[in-house]
Amino acid sequence: MLYKNYLFDLDGTLLPMDMDKFTKLYFGALCKRFSPILGVTPDTLVNAVWKGTGAMVKNDNSCTNKEMFWKVASAECKMDLSEYVEQFDDFYKNEFIAAKQATAFTPYAKKSIDYIKKNGGRIIAATNPIFPAIATERRLEWAGVSADDFEFVTTYENSGCCKPNLKYFEHICHKCSIKPEESIMIGNDVDEDMCSEKLGFDTYLITDSIINRGNKDYSAYKHGTFEEFYNDFLTK
Repeated sequence: MLYKNYLFDLDGTLLPMDMDKFTKLYFGALCKRFSPILGVTPDTLVNAVWKGTGAMVKNDNSCTNKEMFWKVASAECKMDLSEYVEQFDDFYKNEFIAAKQATAFTPYAKKSIDYIKKNGGRIIAATNPIFPAIATERRLEWAGVSADDFEFVTTYENSGCCKPNLKYFEHICHKCSIKPEESIMIGNDVDEDMCSEKLGFDTYLITDSIINRGNKDYSAYKHGTFEEFYNDFLTK
């Protein structure tokens, strides 16, 4: 194996998706269930989720992302939302399926993970931890893999910062006792995934659902479709 440790992003990498469509379907289902329950308008609920998400992205390990999200979202809705956490988890078990329509499937996700496991590599799901574990497990299932395929899966319960904060990757290294120079980060986001190279990670940019906010030149990074990653890089 080229590396001891393989970190895979989820949304747009293991799980190809149209992010705008995903967000629209996700919020549509969320508001349909919770606007009546909470007695708030859909706009208020959407704003609360966005504010909570923004707070998680800015979190610097002062608390878990879960604690940060519910604190900020509650303030935005002017009510304590913590008593509804179980209902939100139930939403991810059920109505969240509506957002699957915005995703696609690549057989190379499962093929890559099976190949790495067969050859003794360690695998970590390094998805931005802005969702609870149940929602992350669902999206992994849509990708044709399982949370059990990974040694560690970052979620809002077990993380206190997000990509592109380098502390996110340092947390994984500490949690899993891995060294960046023995590891590779595979993801579709030029900013959030490729930044791991600053800590010594090697990187591979998956281009099927690439996110490149600043239209940056990414030619210096190893890059290609997931099929190319599997055929021309991983198993070559």
